[in-house]
Amino acid sequence: MIIQQVLLLLLLWMCLPHSCYAEMLFRRTTDHQQKGFVARVSGSDGKALHRQKRGWMWNQFFLLEEYTGSDYQYVGKLHSDQDKGDGSLKYILSGDGAGTLFIIDEKTGDIHATRRIDREEKAFYTLRAQAINRRTLRPVEPESEFVIKIHDINDNEPTFPEEIYTASVPEMSVVGTSVVQVTATDADDPSYGNSARVIYSILQGQPYFSVEPETGIIRTALPNMNRENREQYQVVIQAKDMGGQMGGLSGTTTVNITLTDVNDNPPRFPQNTIHLRIPESSPVGTAIGSVKATDADTGKNAEMEYRIVDGDGTDMFDIVTQKDTQEGIITVRKPLDYETRRLYTLKVEAENTHVDPRFYYLGPFKDTTIVKISVEDVDEPPVFSRSSYLFEVHEDIEVGTIIGTVMARDPDSASSPIRFSLDRHTDLDRIFNIHSGNGSIYTSKPLDREISQWHNLSVIAAEINNPKDTTRVSVYVRILDVNDNAPQFAVFYDTFVCENARAGQLIQTISAVDKDDPLGGQKFFFSLAAVNPNFTVQDNEDNTARILTRRNGFSRHEISTYFLPVVISDNDYPIQSSTGTLTIRVCTCDNRGNMQSCNAEALLLPAGLSTGALIAILLCIIILLVIVVLFAALKRQRKKEPLILSKEDIRDNIVSYNDEGGGEEDTQAFDIGTLRNPAAIEDKKLRRDIIPETLFIPRRTPSAPNNTDVRDFINQRLKEHDIDPSAPPYDSLATYAYEGNDSIAESLSSLESGTTEGDQNYDYLREWGPRFNKLAEMYGGGESDKDTS
Repeated sequence: MIIQQVLLLLLLWMCLPHSCYAEMLFRRTTDHQQKGFVARVSGSDGKALHRQKRGWMWNQFFLLEEYTGSDYQYVGKLHSDQDKGDGSLKYILSGDGAGTLFIIDEKTGDIHATRRIDREEKAFYTLRAQAINRRTLRPVEPESEFVIKIHDINDNEPTFPEEIYTASVPEMSVVGTSVVQVTATDADDPSYGNSARVIYSILQGQPYFSVEPETGIIRTALPNMNRENREQYQVVIQAKDMGGQMGGLSGTTTVNITLTDVNDNPPRFPQNTIHLRIPESSPVGTAIGSVKATDADTGKNAEMEYRIVDGDGTDMFDIVTQKDTQEGIITVRKPLDYETRRLYTLKVEAENTHVDPRFYYLGPFKDTTIVKISVEDVDEPPVFSRSSYLFEVHEDIEVGTIIGTVMARDPDSASSPIRFSLDRHTDLDRIFNIHSGNGSIYTSKPLDREISQWHNLSVIAAEINNPKDTTRVSVYVRILDVNDNAPQFAVFYDTFVCENARAGQLIQTISAVDKDDPLGGQKFFFSLAAVNPNFTVQDNEDNTARILTRRNGFSRHEISTYFLPVVISDNDYPIQSSTGTLTIRVCTCDNRGNMQSCNAEALLLPAGLSTGALIAILLCIIILLVIVVLFAALKRQRKKEPLILSKEDIRDNIVSYNDEGGGEEDTQAFDIGTLRNPAAIEDKKLRRDIIPETLFIPRRTPSAPNNTDVRDFINQRLKEHDIDPSAPPYDSLATYAYEGNDSIAESLSSLESGTTEGDQNYDYLREWGPRFNKLAEMYGGGESDKDTS
C-alpha cells in the first residue's frame, strides 16, 4: 500500500508543473458513495483543480503473515483531509482485533500489527476508522470501513487424509490401468502464488506403478504383472507444493496394492498316462478311479470340467466332475466282459469353466491325459454288498477298534468261503488291517486327522478254494476331528518394551493357531499363567490378545529380558491349552516408541584412571591370589587325618561341629571311636569336670557284633546316658577331630571343672532331659529316622 502511494505521488509530480504541490488524503467520494484516493492540486493562480483517481481503492490494506521482525509490523496510514497538522484531530480504530492485534497512532493515523498473524486462522480483518475533533470529541468525518487482507506464505505442507491406502488391480492388466487416486490438501492460499499447488511423485513402487503428477492417479507401469509370481506391492506417494519446485514442502502416504486373480493359467495334468484296473464283474456305476488336474489360479478361475473326448471306451465309461474336490471320477457305464475286451484307452480332457476372452492369446485353457483301464478276468468272483464303502471314525479311537465291515459273497452255487485282505499299495503306512474271515476293518496304528483326513483303501475278497479270483472294493475312511491339539502362538514374536513405557501401553498383539478344525470354528482364550507385576494380557475376544504394561518405566540395566508365560486355551471338548512364553526385551526408544537399542551399555572405567594405575591394580590382585593359594596349600599339609575317615562309617544323621570342645578330657562325653570299632569298647571313665552326688558305676555294654546295625548300638548307649548323672547337658551329638598328643589347650567346656571348689548345679537335668530324649529319638532310628535321612 505504501508503495502504491509513493508511485501515485511520483506520477502526480511528473505530470504537474514544478510550482504545484500534491497532497494525498482520504475523504468520502460523494458521487460513487465509496472511499477513494482524491488528489487536490493547486496551481500558481490559486484555483483548485479536483481530480478523482478511479480504480484506486483506499479501503484495503495487505499484511504479510508469519512476520518475524522485532518491531511491530506496519500496516498503513489513515489521513483525513480535515487534518491541518495541528494535532486537533484524533484517529480512532475499531472492529476485528482493534486495540489488541491492531493499534493506531491517534495523532498520525499510522496502523501497526502487534503480533505475528496466521492466514490459515483468519484470512482478513474488517475494521472501522473515524477522525474526531480532539477537543469537542465530535466526528469530523463519518465512520469508514476498510479491510486488512493477510498475504499467504508457504508454511503448510500437503497432507493426505489417510496414512495407508488399500487398493487392488487385476493381474495381467495393460500398462496405464488406473489403480486408485490419492489426494493431498494444502492449507495455504490456492489463489496466491504456488503455495498450494501440489505435484505428486512416486518414491517407492517403480517400475511396477506410476502416478500422474497433477491428479494423483496411480496407474500400472509394467505389462502382464503375474499374481502367481508376486501378489502384494507397497507404493509410497509424495505430494509436494510450490508446483514440485525445490524448496517446496512435502508429505507422503503408503498405498498397499494387491493383484487380484484372473484366469490366465490353464489346467495341467501331473501325469501323461494313468493306469486303472477294474474287475469284469463290476456293476454299472462302479467308480474305477479318479483323475485330477491342477490350476495355478484360485477361486472360480480354477474351476474345471472333465470329459472323455476320445478313445475306444467312450461308450463303456463315464466321468463325473466332483465340484468340491475338482476331481474327475471315472465310472462303469456298461457291463464289462474280460473275454470280449481286456484293455480300454480313454482320452480325458480338463477345461476351465470360466474363461476370460482377454487371455485367449495365451492358448487353450484345457489339458488332456490318457487313462488306460484294464479289465480283470473273474471266474464268478465274490461280489461285495456295495460298490464302495464309506466309513467315518474319530481320530481318538484306540488301536484295534473296528471301524467298519465289508461284506462279500460267492455268486457260485458252491458258496465258497471268502477271505478278505487289504491292498497294501493303498495303505503303505499299514495303519489299517482287516479280519480275513469276516471283513472287519480295524486300526493297527493311531489315527491322526491332522496328518491325513482321508484314507482310500482297497479291500480284496478272494475265494478260499480259488484265491486267484479276487474282487476289489474301494473303502473310503474319513477321519473325524477331535480336539486333541492345543493352540499355540501363530508366529514367533520378537517383543520389546521401551524403558520409558507407561502403564497400560500396548507392546504386542498375539494370535494363535490350532491344528484342529471344530465345526463351530476356532475360539481361543488368552490368560497369564500367573499374576505378573510387569505385564498383563487383555483378550480381544477375536482370537487375538494384547500384551499391556502394568507399570511405568523399565530399566534394562536391572533386568534386560522378561519371560511372560501366556496360557492359550480353546473352546472345544475336551478343552486343550498350552503355555507359550513371550520373551520381552527392554530397549531404549525415542519419543515415538521406535526401538533404538536393546543392548546393555558396557561398564565404563573411570576416566581418571591411567594405564599405569590399571596395571598396578591387576598386579595387586595377582599377588593376593598367590598368597591365598599358598596359605591353602600349607593348611592342607598341616591338616591331620580326622577321626572319622568316611561318611559311610556313620549311617545316621550325626551332626559334626567344627569346635574343639574341651580337649582330650571332653572326648569322654562320647567316644566316637566306639562306632568305628564296637568291639573295642573301653571302660567308662568318670568325668573330671563335674562332681556327682553319688558314685555311679556305668554298666559295660556288650560289644555289638560286626553285623549289628550301628543305629541299634547308638540307641543302647543313649538309654544308658539318660540315667547317667555324669552325662553332659548336650542336646546334640558332637564329634571332635583328633587333636594330637600333648595338647597345651585347657578344657573349653562350659561346665564347671571337676577341680573347681563348690557344688555342681544339677538342675540342668530337669531342663535338658526332654530335649535329650527327643535327640535320642531322632538319632535312634525308627520311623523318624526315615525323615531325617
